[in-house]
Amino acid sequence: MAPITTLRDWLDRLAATDRLAVARPGAGLVHEIAAIANRLDGRKASLFPQPGGHPIPVVSGLTSDRGWMAEAMGVTPAGLLGRFQHAAANPLPCVETSDAPSQQVVHRSGIDLTKLLPIPTHNELDSGAYISAGLCLSRNPQNGIQNVAIHRLQVNGPDRLGVLILPRHTMSYLHMAEEMGQDLEVAIVIGVDPITLLASQAIAPLDADELEIAGALHGAPMPVVKCLTNSVRVPAHAEIIIEGRVLRAAREEEGPFGEFPQYYGERAKRHVIQVDCVTTRSNPIFHTIVGGGLEHLLLGGIPREASMLSHLKRSFPNVLDVHLGRGGVMRYHLAVQIKKRSEGEAKNIMMGAFAGHYDIKQVVVVDEDVDIHDPAEVEWAIATRFQADRDLLVVGHSQGSRLDPSADDGLGAKMGLDATKPLTAPPLKFKRIAVPGQAEIRLQDVLETGDATSWRERI
Repeated sequence: MAPITTLRDWLDRLAATDRLAVARPGAGLVHEIAAIANRLDGRKASLFPQPGGHPIPVVSGLTSDRGWMAEAMGVTPAGLLGRFQHAAANPLPCVETSDAPSQQVVHRSGIDLTKLLPIPTHNELDSGAYISAGLCLSRNPQNGIQNVAIHRLQVNGPDRLGVLILPRHTMSYLHMAEEMGQDLEVAIVIGVDPITLLASQAIAPLDADELEIAGALHGAPMPVVKCLTNSVRVPAHAEIIIEGRVLRAAREEEGPFGEFPQYYGERAKRHVIQVDCVTTRSNPIFHTIVGGGLEHLLLGGIPREASMLSHLKRSFPNVLDVHLGRGGVMRYHLAVQIKKRSEGEAKNIMMGAFAGHYDIKQVVVVDEDVDIHDPAEVEWAIATRFQADRDLLVVGHSQGSRLDPSADDGLGAKMGLDATKPLTAPPLKFKRIAVPGQAEIRLQDVLETGDATSWRERI
């Protein structure tokens, strides 16, 4: 099956397979859209016609299942990380075009974002309406190479957005622009296919353009078009483009906002984007990601898994798979499956994982017979193969996530658990029980159909 290349194609696929729920027209932009989307989270995407009376529909939950992401790529779930790794290592340069549906309608003056776009308010204490699924494209002011990220964007005024920019690639480009006495040109892209969304979260080095990774995942170069008011190139088939500049001297209050750990990011003085132009398709669709939902978690988790798997395999080729669990908000808790070769190796792998990304807070290393995608299997391995006085590693005063409320401004502890079998154990000691033929049985061939209340008659 060919990879999905536009949001509309993906909506068609979801609708055709009973995975798209269409709400009654007029759902409220404040909390109601988020409430409905959360009720459907992981089961169906949601489409909201005329939200709050606005003519532009809202969609949410497009990537709220791991299998959906694999399907959008045209691979099996087992092939998801390998496909992402290959694309990240073999990006395809974008191709510039003048045929851009994303620029069919142009708004250059009198811009009022809340009138132009149906921007929802999600969680109870969010400080207002937020653009949460906008890809922020910025351009290295020295060499023109682009970066793609998702930053939370608070509506601060008719043509102003508050933006949380963490010390990563967008911040690096902003510092370059500030040193040159310039604002940083940006574009906010709303309404792209699931593959482009996922590629935007790739853990890639500075000056690696995530749109090129998206092209590799699509199997063809990404068509891009130059913005009308700056030099940023944006996906030609996107639904909505907001063109603007991160102002080098301005700071305004932003937050709180419901984040991926399912707590609120704090209010503080943040950077500001001045909006210069808005372009859209004819009859565009607005995509929103509800903070802390599965769509939010999976978009961050899958690229981190692919990056971590590549990172660990460079030093430990016997690492078979990795998984960031939902209970650890797909950022903090990592399970690693290995083919064990020597004692003590699991602790080295833990340290390698901690070095691979500062967000990692807990690592559990298990044997190849444990399904790391099943939390009960991982817990079983800890229960039966782990002893705290022998198999526990704790590293204090380490850099972690600033969004972890239990940490001290990002400073916290890391824990590793070796839940692997000792290599010298007798063969039967850790032999898992199994019933012969269980996996091959077809229940429809061996069970009676009909009402089981007549069981007395059957004996």
